[in-house]
Amino acid sequence: MERLWNSNFVKAMLGNFLLFFAFYLTMPLLPLYLKDAFDANKDTIGVVLSGFVVAALLVRPFSGFIVDNFPRKKVLMLCYFLFFIFFGGYLVAGTLLLFFIVRTAHGFALGSATVANSTIAIDVLHPQRRAEGIGFYGLSNNLAMALGPSVALWVYHIYPDFNLLFILSLISAGIGFGVISTIKNRQPAIPKRKDPLSFDRFFLVKGWRAGLSIACFAFAYGILSTYLAIYGKETLGITGGTGAYFMLLAVGLMASRLIGSRTLRQGKIVYNASIGVVVSLVGYVLFAGVSEMWAYYASALVIGLGNGHFFPAYQTMFINLAPHTLRGTANSTLLISWDLGIGIGVLLGGVVAESFGYHSAFWASVIGELAGVLIFFFLVREHFLRNKVR
Repeated sequence: MERLWNSNFVKAMLGNFLLFFAFYLTMPLLPLYLKDAFDANKDTIGVVLSGFVVAALLVRPFSGFIVDNFPRKKVLMLCYFLFFIFFGGYLVAGTLLLFFIVRTAHGFALGSATVANSTIAIDVLHPQRRAEGIGFYGLSNNLAMALGPSVALWVYHIYPDFNLLFILSLISAGIGFGVISTIKNRQPAIPKRKDPLSFDRFFLVKGWRAGLSIACFAFAYGILSTYLAIYGKETLGITGGTGAYFMLLAVGLMASRLIGSRTLRQGKIVYNASIGVVVSLVGYVLFAGVSEMWAYYASALVIGLGNGHFFPAYQTMFINLAPHTLRGTANSTLLISWDLGIGIGVLLGGVVAESFGYHSAFWASVIGELAGVLIFFFLVREHFLRNKVR
């Protein structure tokens, strides 16, 4: 069997880890920085930070198109370099408006770099190891999510200087840029199209069913992750923050990637997705239905196990529904669906929580998760088996 851990795949994984590690180093303390440095209120902080998410979402479809129609390595180098250099912008942004501009531009860079890097990671994998490799590639995100905020809080506790965190992020992203610059990928033939631009050049139309399902899962996660800390403090008396919850979530994600690698290697993509969506649903029901400390933390592990099982399977389905010339578009379609679901979850979750309370908001996340499961079993599964390209 062909090797999974070739040097180029390892470099793509390391580059992805360093990118997200740099991102997560700043994320937990940015609200505090905006409050201290610019005396920003809660509404202003929300607007400033939302610019990053909106920018990343807007650039996704164009990133997929560019990755499919221009040399992927050059696109990745440019996007990763911009992501790296914008950390320096935080150091010199002397006004709130300038910080907002830099932060929003940073979202464009991250949205583009993630699409380009994940597409190249898939390019350098042997087709027989692709599904398994996608699962392991996701580990780099999970490790960054677990380590980044913890390291940031530890560093800030020892030396409370926000500029130090920006410098550490700049260094992490700079090292990542150096790593990905050494990747040697074989660029698939760039299609010479004379037909006019159409919607399916920016969004994988064959993947709309899977995209709708993923958006439902993201909707559930958007509600949970946003109102988790307030619920824990007000209902369960947890005053130490959500670090332990997300650490357990990351442990579940990483464990499931390792457990599911064997079945992915055997090509059991639909099987992995089926197990994952059901396990994740159980985790959300546990969180919403049992107001106890043990259920609060156990749900993190269960949701992590479920999400870690189904997400790489879903990404493989998107890739296998598209020809290699639309691989970037397939990747961006998955990420667009996830980002949309997260955004809608945050917005609607807030309305439900304000009107009916946090328990109702969390039951809304259960309904969203259940909707995603039903869409998968009744629309996604058979469609994928009938229409997969490889």
